Amino acid sequence: MRLPIDKLPPRSDFVETVYRVLADAITDGSLRPGERLTQEEIAEQLGVSRSPVLQALRMLKKDGLIEDAPGRGVQVAPLNPEWVGHLYEVRGALDALAARMAASSHRTLDPALIEHGREVAHGDDLRAIIDADIAFHHAIYAASGNPLIAESANHFWAHLRRVMGAVHRGVAQRETIWDEHQAIADAIAQGDPDRAAMLTGLHVRHAKTNVVQRLGELLNEAPSAPVL
Repeated sequence: MRLPIDKLPPRSDFVETVYRVLADAITDGSLRPGERLTQEEIAEQLGVSRSPVLQALRMLKKDGLIEDAPGRGVQVAPLNPEWVGHLYEVRGALDALAARMAASSHRTLDPALIEHGREVAHGDDLRAIIDADIAFHHAIYAASGNPLIAESANHFWAHLRRVMGAVHRGVAQRETIWDEHQAIADAIAQGDPDRAAMLTGLHVRHAKTNVVQRLGELLNEAPSAPVL
């Protein structure tokens, strides 16, 4: 196991920082499904005591990102295509509701979100590409005016982020995603709730199909094949 970060800078409370480092490593695929995690190794790599590591691992387990490993210890939770498909179904319902409510209020999303998304889509920084995608959808949650939508959706995004690389495999595919984002933003700005909800639902279904297909392919490849 090798975390993509050097020792943490001195501070009084490391729990949240350790949690974020591990969560990011899990979601971007640096720590792969089934990989064992040990308190000692994490503490040594990050230059902290075992206490904040233990607390961070408990938080990750509660969030479903890690699970008990066979025998003893913990491991990164596996990605089951059927379960991930269920997540996308729930996300689709929430996203469509948010888009409908935003359109009902004739909200206008910041054009810079789409401009930035199209720009990073041509690069190789997968984390930036995924961050831009997530930022667009969170903007719709905010535009809905209902804070419970974002609160509910946030529980699923940590898991969805782990597989979003499958949706962004090629530049052409990324362009299509941002074309769909633009169409959704236009429907919201035009105050067309039905069209905004329909386009959002279709967008999430496309993502679900790509992700579930890719996960199925990975399950048939070598055990060491990366998720993203």
